[in-house]
Amino acid sequence: MRRLPALRLAALLLPAALLGGCTSWANDPDSLLYRVSPHRIDIQQGNVVTQEQVDRLKLGMNRLQVRDILGSPLLTDRFHVDRWDYIFTLRQTGVALQRRTVVLIFDGDNLKSIDAPSLPTEREFIDSIARSGPVVATADLELTPEQLKNLPVPPKTAPLPPVDGIPDPIPATRTFPPLEPS
Repeated sequence: MRRLPALRLAALLLPAALLGGCTSWANDPDSLLYRVSPHRIDIQQGNVVTQEQVDRLKLGMNRLQVRDILGSPLLTDRFHVDRWDYIFTLRQTGVALQRRTVVLIFDGDNLKSIDAPSLPTEREFIDSIARSGPVVATADLELTPEQLKNLPVPPKTAPLPPVDGIPDPIPATRTFPPLEPS
């Protein structure tokens, strides 16, 4: 009679152990179950802060100026009112988790210190979230002196002569109703 409870316990633990093993297969990128599993969406949380944005920050800026550059902080703590935390995480299927934290310390209303680890540039960030490598090739936005020289010269046009019989346009006069009743 003692054997029956042990068999029941084993019958309950065996499926639980097998199902527990399935979760490890589902998280292994080399397993078949991982490749057959349903689509998983990318999860982005927080503020994307790039190196260009941090380079625009200057010590002594007020909170509004900092907010204009970086946006609102993800965390503001009532117990640490002089600390702003910008946290960014991005979880993509088959890609390592991206996590960055930027901490700003204020002295009153002025920026006192910036704690920002190595951050990607905007181009590096866009390339890191792209599925198929670099999305857009960087373009030269300025012409070289030789290219400027080869540009066609626009034709010179003479001003149009006035047409007889047609008066010059008169600026329209507008009348608006009064804003307040008289």
